[in-house]
Amino acid sequence: MVFIQGRVINKVQGFYYVDTGKGVYESKLRGLLKRSDRKDNCVVGDIVEISEENSITKVFERKNLLLRPVVSNIDYLVIQFAARNPVIDYERLGILLLHSFFNKIKPIIVINKIDLISEEEKQEIANNLSYLKDIKVPLLFISQEKNIGIQELENIIKDNVTAFGGPSGVGKSSIINLLQNEKELKTGVTSERLKRGKHTTRDTKLLHLSAGGFIIDTPGFSSVEFPEIEDIKALEELFPEFSQKRKPCKFNDCIHINEPECGIKELVENHKITEYRYNFYKKIYETLKNERWNKYD
Repeated sequence: MVFIQGRVINKVQGFYYVDTGKGVYESKLRGLLKRSDRKDNCVVGDIVEISEENSITKVFERKNLLLRPVVSNIDYLVIQFAARNPVIDYERLGILLLHSFFNKIKPIIVINKIDLISEEEKQEIANNLSYLKDIKVPLLFISQEKNIGIQELENIIKDNVTAFGGPSGVGKSSIINLLQNEKELKTGVTSERLKRGKHTTRDTKLLHLSAGGFIIDTPGFSSVEFPEIEDIKALEELFPEFSQKRKPCKFNDCIHINEPECGIKELVENHKITEYRYNFYKKIYETLKNERWNKYD
Protein backbone atom coordinates (compact mmCIF):
# COMPACT_ATOMS: atom_id res chain seq x y z
CA MET A 1 0.00 0.00 0.00
CA VAL A 2 1.25 3.46 -0.90
CA PHE A 3 1.18 6.19 1.77
CA ILE A 4 1.44 9.94 1.19
CA GLN A 5 2.59 12.54 3.71
CA GLY A 6 0.95 15.94 4.04
CA ARG A 7 -0.27 18.67 6.38
CA VAL A 8 -3.83 19.06 7.66
CA ILE A 9 -4.95 22.54 6.57
CA ASN A 10 -8.64 22.36 7.50
CA LYS A 11 -11.09 20.24 9.49
CA VAL A 12 -14.84 20.28 8.86
CA GLN A 13 -17.29 17.95 10.64
CA GLY A 14 -14.97 14.95 10.84
CA PHE A 15 -13.34 15.49 7.45
CA TYR A 16 -9.67 16.49 7.27
CA TYR A 17 -8.23 18.31 4.29
CA VAL A 18 -4.62 17.29 3.77
CA ASP A 19 -2.24 19.31 1.58
CA THR A 20 0.45 17.05 0.13
CA GLY A 21 2.11 19.69 -2.02
CA LYS A 22 0.61 18.05 -5.10
CA GLY A 23 -3.02 18.49 -4.14
CA VAL A 24 -5.48 18.62 -1.25
CA TYR A 25 -7.15 15.36 -0.22
CA GLU A 26 -10.37 14.99 1.78
CA SER A 27 -9.59 12.37 4.40
CA LYS A 28 -11.02 10.70 7.49
CA LEU A 29 -9.31 9.12 10.48
CA ARG A 30 -8.75 5.39 10.55
CA GLY A 31 -8.16 2.80 13.24
CA LEU A 32 -7.17 3.91 16.73
CA LEU A 33 -7.14 7.55 15.63
CA LYS A 34 -10.82 7.31 14.71
CA ARG A 35 -11.80 5.61 17.97
CA SER A 36 -10.07 8.18 20.12
CA ASP A 37 -12.40 10.57 21.92
CA ARG A 38 -9.71 13.23 22.26
CA LYS A 39 -10.25 16.48 20.41
CA ASP A 40 -6.54 16.80 19.71
CA ASN A 41 -5.96 13.36 18.18
CA CYS A 42 -5.63 15.08 14.80
CA VAL A 43 -5.74 18.85 14.37
CA VAL A 44 -5.10 21.56 11.80
CA GLY A 45 -1.35 21.85 11.27
CA ASP A 46 -0.58 18.19 11.91
CA ILE A 47 1.79 16.34 9.60
CA VAL A 48 -0.01 13.11 8.74
CA GLU A 49 0.21 10.02 6.61
CA ILE A 50 -2.72 9.10 4.36
CA SER A 51 -3.42 5.87 2.54
CA GLU A 52 -4.57 5.25 -1.03
CA GLU A 53 -8.14 5.29 0.30
CA ASN A 54 -7.54 8.83 1.71
CA SER A 55 -7.57 7.58 5.29
CA ILE A 56 -5.30 9.22 7.86
CA THR A 57 -3.28 6.36 9.34
CA LYS A 58 -0.62 8.25 11.30
CA VAL A 59 -0.10 11.62 12.98
CA PHE A 60 3.57 12.55 13.33
CA GLU A 61 5.02 14.05 16.50
CA ARG A 62 4.26 17.75 16.93
CA LYS A 63 6.71 20.45 17.89
CA ASN A 64 3.96 22.49 19.56
CA LEU A 65 0.19 22.63 20.03
CA LEU A 66 -1.95 25.73 20.52
CA LEU A 67 -5.45 25.50 21.95
CA ARG A 68 -7.29 28.62 20.70
CA PRO A 69 -7.86 27.62 17.97
CA VAL A 70 -6.45 24.08 18.15
CA VAL A 71 -3.53 24.12 15.70
CA SER A 72 -0.09 22.52 15.71
CA ASN A 73 3.43 22.86 14.33
CA ILE A 74 3.67 26.66 14.26
CA ASP A 75 7.06 28.12 13.27
CA TYR A 76 6.50 31.86 13.80
CA LEU A 77 4.12 33.95 15.87
CA VAL A 78 3.52 37.47 14.60
CA ILE A 79 2.58 39.52 17.65
CA GLN A 80 0.80 42.50 16.16
CA PHE A 81 -0.17 45.83 17.70
CA ALA A 82 -1.16 49.16 16.19
CA ALA A 83 0.85 52.35 16.53
CA ARG A 84 -2.46 54.10 17.19
CA ASN A 85 -6.16 53.21 17.45
CA PRO A 86 -5.77 51.26 19.69
CA VAL A 87 -2.55 52.39 21.41
CA ILE A 88 0.10 49.82 22.28
CA ASP A 89 -0.35 47.90 25.53
CA TYR A 90 3.30 47.13 26.29
CA GLU A 91 2.54 44.80 29.19
CA ARG A 92 0.20 42.76 27.01
CA LEU A 93 2.90 42.61 24.35
CA GLY A 94 5.28 41.24 26.98
CA ILE A 95 2.76 38.58 28.02
CA LEU A 96 2.34 37.49 24.40
CA LEU A 97 6.12 37.16 24.16
CA LEU A 98 5.96 34.85 27.19
CA HIS A 99 3.36 32.72 25.40
CA SER A 100 5.53 32.55 22.29
CA PHE A 101 8.62 31.39 24.17
CA PHE A 102 6.52 29.04 26.31
CA ASN A 103 5.19 27.33 23.17
CA LYS A 104 8.64 27.30 21.54
CA ILE A 105 7.53 29.52 18.66
CA LYS A 106 9.77 32.22 17.18
CA PRO A 107 8.16 35.64 17.80
CA ILE A 108 8.06 38.62 15.45
CA ILE A 109 6.74 41.96 16.70
CA VAL A 110 4.74 43.95 14.14
CA ILE A 111 3.58 47.52 14.74
CA ASN A 112 0.91 48.37 12.17
CA LYS A 113 -0.70 51.69 11.19
CA ILE A 114 2.54 53.67 11.19
CA ASP A 115 0.95 55.96 8.59
CA LEU A 116 -1.04 57.42 11.53
CA ILE A 117 2.00 58.58 13.52
CA SER A 118 4.98 60.92 13.12
CA GLU A 119 8.63 59.85 12.85
CA GLU A 120 9.15 61.08 16.42
CA GLU A 121 6.32 58.87 17.68
CA LYS A 122 7.70 55.93 15.73
CA GLN A 123 11.11 56.44 17.30
CA GLU A 124 9.54 56.54 20.75
CA ILE A 125 7.94 53.15 20.11
CA ALA A 126 11.28 51.81 18.86
CA ASN A 127 12.96 53.04 22.05
CA ASN A 128 10.30 51.41 24.22
CA LEU A 129 10.91 48.11 22.43
CA SER A 130 14.70 48.36 22.19
CA TYR A 131 15.05 45.29 24.42
CA LEU A 132 13.83 43.14 21.52
CA LYS A 133 17.25 43.43 19.90
CA ASP A 134 18.84 41.91 22.99
CA ILE A 135 16.61 38.83 22.75
CA LYS A 136 16.89 38.61 18.95
CA VAL A 137 13.21 39.26 18.21
CA PRO A 138 12.55 41.11 14.92
CA LEU A 139 10.62 44.41 15.17
CA LEU A 140 8.82 45.49 12.00
CA PHE A 141 6.97 48.76 11.40
CA ILE A 142 4.16 48.25 8.89
CA SER A 143 1.35 50.11 7.20
CA GLN A 144 -1.12 47.86 5.44
CA GLU A 145 -2.80 50.99 4.04
CA LYS A 146 0.37 52.06 2.22
CA ASN A 147 1.88 48.59 1.82
CA ILE A 148 4.94 49.51 3.87
CA GLY A 149 6.93 46.67 5.45
CA ILE A 150 4.78 43.85 4.07
CA GLN A 151 7.58 42.52 1.86
CA GLU A 152 10.02 42.48 4.77
CA LEU A 153 7.57 40.41 6.84
CA GLU A 154 6.92 38.07 3.92
CA ASN A 155 10.66 37.48 3.48
CA ILE A 156 10.92 36.25 7.08
CA ILE A 157 7.90 33.95 7.22
CA LYS A 158 7.85 32.47 3.70
CA ASP A 159 7.95 28.67 3.53
CA ASN A 160 6.96 28.44 7.21
CA VAL A 161 3.74 28.12 9.21
CA THR A 162 2.93 31.46 10.84
CA ALA A 163 0.28 32.36 13.39
CA PHE A 164 -0.95 35.89 14.05
CA GLY A 165 -1.89 37.12 17.52
CA GLY A 166 -2.67 40.39 19.21
CA PRO A 167 -5.63 42.52 20.26
CA SER A 168 -8.61 43.25 18.05
CA GLY A 169 -8.60 46.28 15.78
CA VAL A 170 -4.89 46.26 14.90
CA GLY A 171 -5.34 45.10 11.30
CA LYS A 172 -4.31 41.44 11.55
CA SER A 173 -6.84 40.22 8.99
CA SER A 174 -5.90 43.02 6.57
CA ILE A 175 -2.23 42.05 6.69
CA ILE A 176 -3.03 38.34 6.40
CA ASN A 177 -5.06 39.13 3.29
CA LEU A 178 -2.09 40.96 1.78
CA LEU A 179 0.10 37.91 2.36
CA GLN A 180 -2.15 35.24 0.87
CA ASN A 181 -4.31 34.87 -2.22
CA GLU A 182 -7.46 33.21 -0.89
CA LYS A 183 -8.84 36.36 0.75
CA GLU A 184 -10.90 34.27 3.16
CA LEU A 185 -10.57 36.39 6.28
CA LYS A 186 -12.96 39.24 6.81
CA THR A 187 -11.42 42.37 8.24
CA GLY A 188 -12.52 43.57 11.64
CA VAL A 189 -14.46 46.80 12.04
CA THR A 190 -12.94 49.11 14.65
CA SER A 191 -15.26 51.04 16.92
CA GLU A 192 -14.32 54.71 17.02
CA ARG A 193 -15.90 55.03 20.43
CA LEU A 194 -14.12 52.10 22.05
CA LYS A 195 -11.06 51.98 19.78
CA ARG A 196 -11.41 48.19 19.84
CA GLY A 197 -12.05 45.69 17.11
CA LYS A 198 -15.45 44.06 16.64
CA HIS A 199 -17.10 41.67 14.20
CA THR A 200 -13.77 39.98 13.49
CA THR A 201 -13.92 36.60 11.74
CA ARG A 202 -12.23 33.68 13.52
CA ASP A 203 -10.88 31.24 10.97
CA THR A 204 -9.19 27.93 11.83
CA LYS A 205 -8.01 27.11 8.32
CA LEU A 206 -4.38 27.28 7.30
CA LEU A 207 -4.19 29.66 4.34
CA HIS A 208 -1.52 29.38 1.66
CA LEU A 209 1.02 32.18 1.71
CA SER A 210 1.70 33.68 -1.70
CA ALA A 211 5.44 33.29 -1.06
CA GLY A 212 5.09 29.70 0.21
CA GLY A 213 4.06 28.28 3.55
CA PHE A 214 0.89 28.84 5.55
CA ILE A 215 -0.70 31.48 7.75
CA ILE A 216 -3.46 31.47 10.38
CA ASP A 217 -5.16 33.92 12.72
CA THR A 218 -4.99 32.71 16.34
CA PRO A 219 -7.42 34.52 18.64
CA GLY A 220 -6.09 32.60 21.64
CA PHE A 221 -2.93 34.69 21.48
CA SER A 222 -4.97 37.76 22.29
CA SER A 223 -5.19 36.49 25.85
CA VAL A 224 -3.79 38.55 28.71
CA GLU A 225 -3.50 35.46 30.92
CA PHE A 226 -0.08 34.03 31.73
CA PRO A 227 0.97 30.67 30.29
CA GLU A 228 1.07 27.66 32.62
CA ILE A 229 4.46 28.47 34.14
CA GLU A 230 5.15 25.86 36.82
CA ASP A 231 8.06 27.33 38.78
CA ILE A 232 10.76 29.97 38.93
CA LYS A 233 13.10 28.04 36.62
CA ALA A 234 10.39 27.80 33.97
CA LEU A 235 9.82 31.55 34.30
CA GLU A 236 13.52 32.29 33.84
CA GLU A 237 13.53 30.30 30.59
CA LEU A 238 10.94 32.71 29.15
CA PHE A 239 13.40 35.61 29.53
CA PRO A 240 16.13 34.81 26.98
CA GLU A 241 18.33 37.67 28.15
CA PHE A 242 18.73 35.87 31.49
CA SER A 243 20.79 33.20 29.76
CA GLN A 244 23.41 35.69 28.61
CA LYS A 245 26.92 35.12 29.90
CA ARG A 246 26.91 36.06 33.56
CA LYS A 247 28.47 35.13 36.86
CA PRO A 248 26.61 32.40 38.71
CA CYS A 249 24.35 33.61 41.49
CA LYS A 250 25.64 33.09 45.03
CA PHE A 251 22.60 30.96 45.92
CA ASN A 252 21.40 28.05 43.80
CA ASP A 253 17.77 28.94 44.57
CA CYS A 254 18.21 32.63 43.78
CA ILE A 255 15.05 34.28 42.50
CA HIS A 256 16.97 37.41 41.42
CA ILE A 257 15.09 39.92 43.56
CA ASN A 258 16.47 40.42 47.09
CA GLU A 259 19.42 38.03 47.19
CA PRO A 260 23.02 39.35 47.34
CA GLU A 261 25.58 38.58 44.60
CA CYS A 262 22.91 37.84 42.00
CA GLY A 263 24.15 37.41 38.44
CA ILE A 264 20.91 38.70 36.95
CA LYS A 265 20.88 41.87 39.04
CA GLU A 266 24.49 42.47 38.04
CA LEU A 267 23.44 42.34 34.36
CA VAL A 268 20.72 44.90 35.10
CA GLU A 269 23.19 47.19 36.86
CA ASN A 270 25.55 46.93 33.88
CA HIS A 271 22.68 47.66 31.44
CA LYS A 272 22.95 44.21 29.83
CA ILE A 273 19.30 43.65 30.78
CA THR A 274 16.94 46.61 30.58
CA GLU A 275 15.34 47.80 33.79
CA TYR A 276 11.94 47.60 32.09
CA ARG A 277 12.34 43.88 31.38
CA TYR A 278 13.69 43.18 34.86
CA ASN A 279 10.75 44.98 36.46
CA PHE A 280 8.38 43.04 34.20
CA TYR A 281 10.02 39.80 35.37
CA LYS A 282 9.56 40.81 39.01
CA LYS A 283 5.90 41.66 38.43
CA ILE A 284 5.24 38.31 36.75
CA TYR A 285 7.05 36.51 39.56
CA GLU A 286 5.03 38.24 42.29
CA THR A 287 1.76 37.52 40.49
CA LEU A 288 2.56 33.83 39.98
CA LYS A 289 3.86 33.45 43.51
CA ASN A 290 0.69 34.89 45.02
CA GLU A 291 -1.79 33.24 42.67
CA ARG A 292 -0.27 29.88 41.68
CA TRP A 293 2.90 28.84 43.44
CA ASN A 294 1.95 27.73 46.93
CA LYS A 295 5.43 26.42 47.61
CA TYR A 296 6.78 29.98 47.49
CA ASP A 297 4.26 31.30 50.01
